[in-house]
Amino acid sequence: MEKILVLLHTAADGGLPPAALETLGVAQSLGAAWDLAVLGANAAAAAQSISSGAGKTLAVEGDAFSQSRYSTDAAAAAALIQASGAQIVLAPGTMRFNRALPGVAARLNGAADTHIVAVDPSLNVHRWFYRQRMEGTLTRSTRPWVLLIEPGSNPAATTAAGAPAELLSVPVETRTQVTGFQSPAADQQTIRPGASLLFVAGAGWTKKQKDGATHTGEAGEIILGFVQKTQSSLGSSKSLVDLSGEGQAVLPFLTHLHQVGQTGSTPRHRKGLATCCHGEEPHVVGWRFINERRAINLDPACGWSRGKADVLYVADAFEVMRALAPLL
Repeated sequence: MEKILVLLHTAADGGLPPAALETLGVAQSLGAAWDLAVLGANAAAAAQSISSGAGKTLAVEGDAFSQSRYSTDAAAAAALIQASGAQIVLAPGTMRFNRALPGVAARLNGAADTHIVAVDPSLNVHRWFYRQRMEGTLTRSTRPWVLLIEPGSNPAATTAAGAPAELLSVPVETRTQVTGFQSPAADQQTIRPGASLLFVAGAGWTKKQKDGATHTGEAGEIILGFVQKTQSSLGSSKSLVDLSGEGQAVLPFLTHLHQVGQTGSTPRHRKGLATCCHGEEPHVVGWRFINERRAINLDPACGWSRGKADVLYVADAFEVMRALAPLL
């Protein structure tokens, strides 16, 4: 097999993100020799901590490479690929690398493919298309070939420390400066890709209830309270986030970034709980990778009861969530 390079980057704290270990696991599964390269803050120490089994171990670190920036990331990645001499480059499909590595492949007269979910020893790769709805198999003769492995699609590698990394000196000139980060407060964060539970709200939360009135304000308090207490991730059906364009009462904290389904995201949480959602196909397709599915709906004949949920609670979501809140 052709020479393989596992190209990784560190996180802000100098450690390796989960996607890095998943990419390393793909390389180990191919049964071929591989080199290891890491860029970013504390890259040399991070590389050594997982370098057992690697041929060459390379690293690029320093103040210029500690932050995610296209110019510095591209220069470092190109230098590492050239130093390794690898024809196949496996890298995690993170925001940082998805931005930089296609340009690196172009600099090296190579090719890049994203959303890779599997690679076999014959270098046939499986890639997702159309928001993960379709999967295709392809191969290329162009080299170097950069493969960006989709996070969450492969098991993490078993790692051990090995030889120290060889530090490369990469000259760069930067015209931008990272001055800091702006993040929402912890109690405002509702999209958590690493959470074990996905809580999805449907349009039923804003409709008239048994007393003939809407309770949108209370619905917002119930949903946010549950999400914050359980540290779960919040999703929404398309119909709910579209209500703002129809002049109806809305949940102000929901945006199209929360949308789960055929026109939204396809999350990969272990468990999912749908509330006031009917579970029809355009919505359920977004639950493709959720292993345990539960739903709350007053209609026993809703879509969730037709083989799309492991458990359907035929009940009023308001009543269920009010009773659940004290238990949390």
